[in-house]
Amino acid sequence: MAAFLDVDNSLTGRRWTGPGVELERQAEALVQATGLPAPVCAVLARRGVQADEAAGFLAPTIRDTLPDPRSMRDMDRAAARLLAAVDKNERVAVFADYDVDGGSSAALLIDWMRRMGRDITLYIPDRIDEGYGPNVPAMEALAETHSLIVCVDCGTLSHEPIAAANAKGAEVVVLDHHLGGETLPPALAVVNPNRQDEVDAPGYLCAAGVVFLMLVEAGRQLREAGRRGPDLMGMLDLVALATVADVAPLVGANRALVTQGLKIMAQRGRPGMVALADVARMNEAPRPYHLGFLMGPRVNAGGRIGKADLGARLLACTDPAEAGALAARLDQLNTERREIEEQVRLAALDQAEARGLDAPLVWAAADGWHPGVVGIVASRLKDAAHRPAIVIGFDGDEGKGSGRSVSGVDLGASIQKLAAEGLIEKGGGHKMAAGLSLSRAQLEPAMARLSELLARQGAGAGGPRDLAVDGILMPGAATVDLIDEIEAAGPFGAGAPAPRFAFPDVQISFAKRVGDRHLKVSFGDGLGAKIDAIAFGAYDGPLGPALEGHGGARFHLAGRLEINHWQGRSIPQLRLEDAARA
Repeated sequence: MAAFLDVDNSLTGRRWTGPGVELERQAEALVQATGLPAPVCAVLARRGVQADEAAGFLAPTIRDTLPDPRSMRDMDRAAARLLAAVDKNERVAVFADYDVDGGSSAALLIDWMRRMGRDITLYIPDRIDEGYGPNVPAMEALAETHSLIVCVDCGTLSHEPIAAANAKGAEVVVLDHHLGGETLPPALAVVNPNRQDEVDAPGYLCAAGVVFLMLVEAGRQLREAGRRGPDLMGMLDLVALATVADVAPLVGANRALVTQGLKIMAQRGRPGMVALADVARMNEAPRPYHLGFLMGPRVNAGGRIGKADLGARLLACTDPAEAGALAARLDQLNTERREIEEQVRLAALDQAEARGLDAPLVWAAADGWHPGVVGIVASRLKDAAHRPAIVIGFDGDEGKGSGRSVSGVDLGASIQKLAAEGLIEKGGGHKMAAGLSLSRAQLEPAMARLSELLARQGAGAGGPRDLAVDGILMPGAATVDLIDEIEAAGPFGAGAPAPRFAFPDVQISFAKRVGDRHLKVSFGDGLGAKIDAIAFGAYDGPLGPALEGHGGARFHLAGRLEINHWQGRSIPQLRLEDAARA
């Protein structure tokens, strides 16, 4: 297929690809049938939405999209056990992962229990000292003083730690979404849409989504008993944050959970969320971008390089003053995390480039890399190469790594296969992200085998530098109203990328470097219509210098539309990603 706008080699060395003929026909048919703008129909066609489904797709509701909780194994048992603990005033503990999904899941349970008039103990393991998931000493200690332990965002593979808790007299409920093994741990209930014996379960849910479904089931059981439970809709801000930050695909019920959760977040009713938004200097209504790139990293910072429970404590906090102090501490840790991350990123990128960015797997490993940032750096490598990426830090002979995948390639299943084959000490995760532990001697054989497994799924088959473009727009058509209509086809994120449009044959009227790495430009079609654009990291490569020194040349520009809110005004803006000479 010919390159889009004949761009075979853009300023950043990429080939532009456009929608196929069939997709263009479907989009045009949607325009005729619905009367919606062509850019919106391009998004709907890419998502496979039919004309009679368009209205419902553009206004997703919890009622229409949420799966029946009882369609998942052990769900009714888990909810009943939690309610029994509430009624008997038992001591309950929540054991959570140290990331945003774990913290949000824990905060959901803490909030719900609080509204039921009960307390719950929070336990989050230290990333470095304890590693991911339940461990025997921690579970035994909790079991000494608690009759019920609820593991959230972890536990599906924790056979020995759960057995240890049982031996001390505690029952365990697991609410997780990570890929399950052939056998389940000895928990009272394991609610996980990615259990191997689940059929047609909503495997796209993050752990907070699973916890929310369990609370829906608990509410149903309360109503059947003639009682009323807490309002769950007001808790969707936590589910939205976890869903976006955990890179869960924005499909099915996740679309409605995030859409409604953003509305709840905008009401600024949760002190922890308010403090988090304020410290991140958010000056507009929250969007998925804010959750993924401003709020999520700050919540994560505690688990990465600070105290593991800071994020969960902030999200569950009810006192504005305490929330402000926690948010400030997380903001400081996030700044420190960025500095550590940048050092590791540069070294990992050099190593990966030397190895080659066109293989099915991009990976890097070295001594002393902080385990709290290897996952973020893996994400950076994945973005640079459009390949699954693994980054591993070694401490002596022990290596701990994290990986990120691309759409259509199940990294978690492949990592789990490595563990089953004995090529790594342990590992697991989900489709888009996974963790692993291995020895120095295992490194090369494990990465070779993982590359082979990923290649079978198609990793590395596409051009690593291809840039997919959804269609053409002219500057005068890029209005705030159009962007609002396009946003209604979202939310956009993992599994549902925001549409990218090309502005053909435009002239740059203004170009200015912003900070050390970024570029701000204005461009138009020569007929009076102009639009501003921002290119982040433009000076990390040739894009910034070429556009700043444009010399009056005309360009094709490509990027994603957004609304820039500034001093009370809302104006269209292009987040510029690439350019080519016209």
